[in-house]
Amino acid sequence: MKRRILHFGEEPLREESKPVTTVNDELRVLVKDMFETMYQANGVGLAAPQVGVNLRLFLIDTGNAPMVFINPEIVKATGKEAAEEGCLSFPGLREKVERPARVVARATDLDGNGFEVQAEGLLARAIQHELDHLDGILFVDRISKARRLQIKRDLERIAAGESLEPDEDLDQAEEES
Repeated sequence: MKRRILHFGEEPLREESKPVTTVNDELRVLVKDMFETMYQANGVGLAAPQVGVNLRLFLIDTGNAPMVFINPEIVKATGKEAAEEGCLSFPGLREKVERPARVVARATDLDGNGFEVQAEGLLARAIQHELDHLDGILFVDRISKARRLQIKRDLERIAAGESLEPDEDLDQAEEES
């Protein structure tokens, strides 16, 4: 079942998430729903707080294999890299964010087994971005205060429930006329 994605300005996005204590069928249904929600929104990652669930859980699919991270932590981060990021909670907004280039993350999977992943590129960025959500940190918190002031109007529009995505229907109507 597709769930509603919370947008910037909704308080649950700023709350620190609680650890998952048991992996059960209820959690598996949540993960299934989150994957459906993420895919319908054309995302590569989604954290439980983004669908209003205060649990330390996120999922990622960068095109290789879908991954579920329960109670994740980054155990090592190296290098630096600035790249453009977007977020399903900020429809249409993209900003350049500096993060470590490589990470080693540890988590539990849906079978209750611990695992460790070494990541770089998009996967490393997605892990860090989604882990931030679990701590109530949003990607706009990682850009400069000056840049946040420049995009203040866009942030206000998103908080009011608008999307910055171009209206596809309008684009199509203009093409047809």
